[in-house]
Amino acid sequence: MALTTGVVREVKEGEHRVAITPDGVHELVAHDVTVLIERDAGADSAISDDEYAAAGAEIVASGPAVWERADMVLKVKEPQESEFGHLRPDLVLFTYLHLAAYPTVAAALLEHRTTGIAYETVQVNGALPLLAPMSEVAGRMATQVGARFLERELGGRGVLLGGIPGVRPARVVVLGAGNVGWNSAWIAQGMEAEVLLLDKNIDRLRWVDQIHQGRIVTLASNRGAVARAVADADLVIGAVLVPAGRAPIVVTEDMVRMMKPGAVIVDVAVDQGGCIETTHETTHAHPVYERHGVLHYAVGNMPGAVPFTSTYGLTNATLPYVLQLATQGVARATQADPALALGVNTVDGRITHPIVAGALGHTATPLAEALAS
Repeated sequence: MALTTGVVREVKEGEHRVAITPDGVHELVAHDVTVLIERDAGADSAISDDEYAAAGAEIVASGPAVWERADMVLKVKEPQESEFGHLRPDLVLFTYLHLAAYPTVAAALLEHRTTGIAYETVQVNGALPLLAPMSEVAGRMATQVGARFLERELGGRGVLLGGIPGVRPARVVVLGAGNVGWNSAWIAQGMEAEVLLLDKNIDRLRWVDQIHQGRIVTLASNRGAVARAVADADLVIGAVLVPAGRAPIVVTEDMVRMMKPGAVIVDVAVDQGGCIETTHETTHAHPVYERHGVLHYAVGNMPGAVPFTSTYGLTNATLPYVLQLATQGVARATQADPALALGVNTVDGRITHPIVAGALGHTATPLAEALAS
């Protein structure tokens, strides 16, 4: 029997995305899945209730009613404290969880024995297909956000990213050459900045160098190289990823002290704890703060600022997995698809993902064992 699937309006500050598009609803309904959409859930993504209804969804007056009636709830961001009371043992929650960075969310899922499946830990041959589209959005945004806050009126050094003829452009240092970092570096290079991209994976740097043919300078990452690069940077973009785990600190507070006054840091890794020692999570309403003369931008849900693009990009990636879960249930779907099985973080009060468990100081329970209990 298909799982009744509910989509609620996001309540995290500054989060304007929604977890499904009308085309996604249409696909689920075509497979006899009942879809419940909270009223105005898609309004901030320029998707009306009428569009959802036309695709076959039932529009529900309130979020609590969706939580109560749904067997599976789709979200974009981790449940907020105001939503913890809606969690229950027979509920499947499919969303970005980032439990290593949000231990209170993990505790709530365990307390309520909810099955929590994380977009960011679904893994196919080492790749993270449900994280990739939002990494692309965040990476491209990081450069444009950094360029904006380099403007003097917003507290920055007053540097134009691409410079002008006869004047040196801004130096942009990107830490990490994964999807976020590569997209950040690509956009910065397109804006004619001077770009340094650092990563420990030399093969990844070789790939970037072949594509951009030297227009992005690639450097092997180590403590000394990072310290030198950061000290001369106008903009530093933190894009370090440890799948399912907490991001390591790559830039120490001492390194930040050595940066130029009015330089800007954009720590995209903040939703996994951050890779800059001086960053803490900020919001779209209050995105920046100053530390040691350096402006820090550390919004944990950057793609929420461009919800139309983000919502469609996210649904493109998540829909095949949503369909598997809704039509087969968790046990059958994860048994048939090892990639989806890696997405399961919590079941019946136990953590099933080894890396998540380690980051939170727990012992992981094998997924098959947890589902069989």
